[in-house]
Amino acid sequence: MEIDGSVALVTGANRGLGLHIARELLARGATVYATARDPRTVDLPGATVLPLDVTDAASVRAAAEAAGDVTLLVNNAGVATFSNLVDGDLDSIRLEMDTHFFGTLRMVRAFAPILAGNGGGAIVNLLSVLSWVTFLDATSYSAAKAAQWSLTNGVRLELAKQGTQVSAVHLGAADTDMMTRWEIPKLDPAFVATAVVDGVARGDLEILVDDAATGAKAALAADLRVVYPQLA
Repeated sequence: MEIDGSVALVTGANRGLGLHIARELLARGATVYATARDPRTVDLPGATVLPLDVTDAASVRAAAEAAGDVTLLVNNAGVATFSNLVDGDLDSIRLEMDTHFFGTLRMVRAFAPILAGNGGGAIVNLLSVLSWVTFLDATSYSAAKAAQWSLTNGVRLELAKQGTQVSAVHLGAADTDMMTRWEIPKLDPAFVATAVVDGVARGDLEILVDDAATGAKAALAADLRVVYPQLA
């Protein structure tokens, strides 16, 4: 997809990966709608700021009505409650699923006709290595990301007939607010943004940003006691 001259809408563009992706798109000649639940938190010169809560159907409809010229949809908005599935708070688990799975689905359903009318365009879903592997204190997040991965595969097939490119982005930890509690190596969000936009421009259907993503995908074929040594 040609980035220069495209019209992109980025969810969760007020900070973290969303902000860096929106900034990278602007630098490459795209027109950008930068969205957040509170538009006052978006500081991105050159972008058009819109309010958007992906868990709210009316908010999603309003964004689609305001951005009818979109050719590139970046589903980045996310939340991490650090909940486990068995003993975690059900409302927190629902929030993660509503944001990552149903929020992405709401956005895809609202913008698929717009993309079709504008020539097909592209959708990018920000996923994670946790789509493929899970860790304690993040099992709820992993379940939501796995569901989002399956959703991405499904809508890619459904939208192929209208010429819409659907890309999944997988990466390990990036240095964002969401990951502040974890003392592990983290990617520069600007590096991730460059990798994402490069992958979209190339037409990649799967964008594996780092070795963690490559390794997690390869581990899908491994014995579970190797992937999770605590089970041995």
